[in-house]
Amino acid sequence: MARVAFIGLGNMGGGMAANLAKNGHDVRAFDLSEEALAKAKAAGCLPKASAAEAIEGAEAVVTMLPAGKHVESVYTDAVFGNAATSAILIDCSTIDVATAKRVADAAAAKGLTAVDAPVSGGIGAANAGTLTFMVGGSQDAFARAEPFLADMGKALIHAGQNGAGQAAKICNNMILGATMAATCEAFLLAEKLGLKAQAFYDIASVSSGQSWSMTSYCPVPGVGPDTPADHDYQGGFAAALMLKDLRLAMAASEDVGAQTPMGAQARELYEAFADQGQGGVDFSGIIRMLRGEAQE
Repeated sequence: MARVAFIGLGNMGGGMAANLAKNGHDVRAFDLSEEALAKAKAAGCLPKASAAEAIEGAEAVVTMLPAGKHVESVYTDAVFGNAATSAILIDCSTIDVATAKRVADAAAAKGLTAVDAPVSGGIGAANAGTLTFMVGGSQDAFARAEPFLADMGKALIHAGQNGAGQAAKICNNMILGATMAATCEAFLLAEKLGLKAQAFYDIASVSSGQSWSMTSYCPVPGVGPDTPADHDYQGGFAAALMLKDLRLAMAASEDVGAQTPMGAQARELYEAFADQGQGGVDFSGIIRMLRGEAQE
């Protein structure tokens, strides 16, 4: 198998790196957190003292970082100058489209090949190796990244040229944020109208109101499959991350002059939720704010 550098071992990156190691890769890992490095070591990765040290000799470099500024910094300070021209650079962070394109162009100018490959699926899928990857880059770059992504996910989709993966991710999550808010509102209205949650779920889940937020990630506990709602809205996809993605979507819509009023309203709702100290709660927990339960 291959030597892989993995930079960024947070809630998502830790599971992803572990799956690469599980599938036989020689994973050289780096993170600023000593605890994250210890977990990576226990999962079969080799901790390194710096990103540059992890990248030396790697056939693939995977980054999973909080924001575009972190990706650009790691590429500038560690990837460029240490990655071999034969290595494939795979950024799985969710960042703005402009930065994704700029980083890929900078890589190309140095003879390196990069793809943006943001993910969908959450922490559970990262740990289970069942993520969906939306990939931006050339067809050749996608083919080179595919074997590594396949060891961390179940669905790999080539979205187009560099930046297309990020575009797909923020558009997808704008739908998710808006539909989850609408789903929460519908359950609360049904409750006020005297309709039991289970009855409403049984009807809406097979009717025109059906959505992933309803049938796969129901925000009401005890209804539908097991979701964070059944665990006091812990785990899953943090509201702060949903807010990050909605802000990216709104920034992108302003850049290209797209009308996204529902996305803007969803962003405002999640901003209010996060302002109540609920950023670490699963995003479906916004039903608590709409019900008047969320608090500092």
